[in-house]
Amino acid sequence: MHHKGIRIVTLVENTEGVHKGLRSEHGLSFYIELYGKRLLFDTGQSDAFFENAKKLKIDLKQIDALCLSHGHYDHSGGVRTLLKEGIRPTVWIGKGYFHEKFAKDGTAYEYVGNDFDDEFLQAQGVHFQEVDSAVKEVLPGAYTVTQFERSFPDETINPRFWVFRNGRLEPDTFEDEITLVLDTPRGLVVLLGCSHPGVKNILSSIAKRFSKPIYAVLGGTHLVDASDPSMDRSLQFLAEGVAELVGVSHCTGEKASKQIADRIRGSFPNHTGSMLWIE
Repeated sequence: MHHKGIRIVTLVENTEGVHKGLRSEHGLSFYIELYGKRLLFDTGQSDAFFENAKKLKIDLKQIDALCLSHGHYDHSGGVRTLLKEGIRPTVWIGKGYFHEKFAKDGTAYEYVGNDFDDEFLQAQGVHFQEVDSAVKEVLPGAYTVTQFERSFPDETINPRFWVFRNGRLEPDTFEDEITLVLDTPRGLVVLLGCSHPGVKNILSSIAKRFSKPIYAVLGGTHLVDASDPSMDRSLQFLAEGVAELVGVSHCTGEKASKQIADRIRGSFPNHTGSMLWIE
């Protein structure tokens, strides 16, 4: 079924919604219909996003592009499922996407990166492109945004995240993180993968680069890691009307999610199966 207007569907996320037949998991995947094109932003950690799409009568064979927010397994684990199903969209990734990523828990490192590399995608005949500029239009009205200005000193990245590059382990600064911005008649819709570079850094960079107001912010804010004062500042920032709608999820964390529900006008719980329609 094809609808006019713009539709954003959360195919998978950590929490279940009204449709109890959908699978939820620690991960994130959005399906977007925009001006006659279809695009996928992240794929969760398994085939759950794909199975959920079927139950929501969404045909992923029709997608024109796939954007991957950053190289963590819970955002890219479904890529092999797409390929197995014969789906070969153009793939957009940030710079350094294929570096191996780790989480450090005390002394031990744990691999949390992708289960494929660039050679695998090439062998599969996938056309993938690295986003090489701060703002890039990937489909009409859909932009990837990266190279965020890090202007909020309280938005530090959790020191447990590491990346293997130049032959050694280094703290991960998430240079590869991209967000998706949709230019809609209501204003901009911002889709966040995990906001590792900081939700305030990301949203203020977007506000500077686009001359339109932000209508909605959806996705992961990574406030699960924020210190209380920093979380407070981020909530204050969101409460100042940076967007009309705030549908956060995934790595936002229970504490921040509850405060967002209490403090922010226009906030709603964005869970597996949530759809946003913009006529």
